Amino acid sequence: MTITINIPETVEQFAALLERIQTGEEILLAQSGVAIARLVPIMPPASPRIPGQDQGKVTIAPDFNAPLPDSFLNDFLDSNLPS
Repeated sequence: MTITINIPETVEQFAALLERIQTGEEILLAQSGVAIARLVPIMPPASPRIPGQDQGKVTIAPDFNAPLPDSFLNDFLDSNLPS
């Protein structure tokens, strides 16, 4: 959720705004009703991807690369023709 707050109000509500940011909210700072800055939470860095970490979790059918039957191609082409 994003909220917009005028700059003079930020001084009064700074601690509460920081709490909201920590829960994932964005705060737009506005001057005379025009947004001039955005306060956003700092997201933790993504964990590094490790090659092979999902090994054995995915199964590919032995016939994955086998040619598709003509009926499949015909059905596919027929379904995409404009009426």
